[in-house]
Amino acid sequence: MTSFRVEKDTMGEVQVPADALYGAQTQRAVENFPISGRPLPPEFIHALGSLKRAAAEVNQELGLLDPKPAGAIAKAAGEVAAGTWDAEFPIDVFQTGSGTSTNMNANEVIARRAAQILGTPVHPNDHVNFGQSSNDVIPSVLHVSAAIAIASRLIPALERLQAVLAEKARAFDGVIKTGRTHMMDATPIRLGQEFGGYASMVEHGIARLKAALPDLCELAVGGTAVGTGLNTHPEFGRRVAAKLAKESGLPFVEAKNHFEAQGSQDAALAASGAVLTVASSLMKIAADIRLMNSGPRCGLAEVTLPAVQPGSSIMPGKVNPVICEALLQVGAQVTGNHAAVTLGVQGGQLDLNTMLPLIADNLLESVRLLANAARVFADKAIAGLVANEETCRGYVEISPSMATALNPLIGYDKAAEIAKRSFKERRPVRELAGEMTKLTPKQIDEALDPRRQTEPGGHETDRGARAGGSGGG
Repeated sequence: MTSFRVEKDTMGEVQVPADALYGAQTQRAVENFPISGRPLPPEFIHALGSLKRAAAEVNQELGLLDPKPAGAIAKAAGEVAAGTWDAEFPIDVFQTGSGTSTNMNANEVIARRAAQILGTPVHPNDHVNFGQSSNDVIPSVLHVSAAIAIASRLIPALERLQAVLAEKARAFDGVIKTGRTHMMDATPIRLGQEFGGYASMVEHGIARLKAALPDLCELAVGGTAVGTGLNTHPEFGRRVAAKLAKESGLPFVEAKNHFEAQGSQDAALAASGAVLTVASSLMKIAADIRLMNSGPRCGLAEVTLPAVQPGSSIMPGKVNPVICEALLQVGAQVTGNHAAVTLGVQGGQLDLNTMLPLIADNLLESVRLLANAARVFADKAIAGLVANEETCRGYVEISPSMATALNPLIGYDKAAEIAKRSFKERRPVRELAGEMTKLTPKQIDEALDPRRQTEPGGHETDRGARAGGSGGG
């Protein structure tokens, strides 16, 4: 059976597991919030440890904490930052909206561990939390953990995916296929052009994420309870931010306006929006490739994805686009997470947002899931994807939309007549153009050269502007 020790806080005595580093306030929170069974993410706890270490060092430098307890606190907080004590942070995500429970959890763990190191008592509030409030600590940690996760995990994963897509764009430059708009046959396009578009989508997504980082790098630390900086040194916030910047390599600074930094979480919402945009882009790419991979006999079969696992428990030999489907599910989850972040940000009232744990949990999960899924998609799907060039070319030749290139030579109405007969009789446009027009074989071959149709102005003629126009998509 579990043994207990008795701890005291301002509300009285509490039984705490005997070997736990945390104390009474953490135990109360564990008992008060048996909701999801899920604590805040490890990356949040690690960033909290980093902030507490920086705070102890700054308080010592400012002469506000004696060197010995400050050093022990910094060492203990460093262990939290390194993940040594993750199991000592059991409080549910769905807790007090300011995250006070988690801040006190850190204060208690660090104080008890520092006391073990020092051999004399260390107080969680008077020493570890000196110059701080949950109301500036938790918003700061949200920003720090999100910025680090985006910069060190998501952006590198997307850079890998972008590089693989760009390589496929180059490799597939000579593969001509049927373009499709409204899911209907359109004029020819190169498979490399489609993949170049995908690479550009990811490149733009990376830029959007980078653009969101400066606002995340503004930290509320130094504002204490409501942004006024009560009970902290005027230099405290600036110095803590500078230490976090040096440790992480990111340009963390004290917030320009502490009242904005604590009363709102607009920066987190903007970052979540950038993550959502990337997720939406990747969903489009995954859905496109899944469709182009459909078949192998009765679908488009324009590309073939690597076979990574059997696809059916009943149909022998079936292989499914499982990596694409995993990415699509991640995109759906990120979309839901962004909705939760949006509602969380809207939940800020007066001088403090009180949905901070919710915002942190959903934003960090989105970053983590999308980073993992993007890397898997790059390595297990895109890197080994091959083009089925003959299939692609075959579709081009039988597509009625090939007649579009004849518009400048014979006009829209005549070209439409050819396109309709091509579809009805299942005959190539090239063949019907020879029967139904006075064009020479050379004119037909030049106009219906699929490669020329995929290049700007490639199907213009000496007649200049297209006769009759080409209509919409």
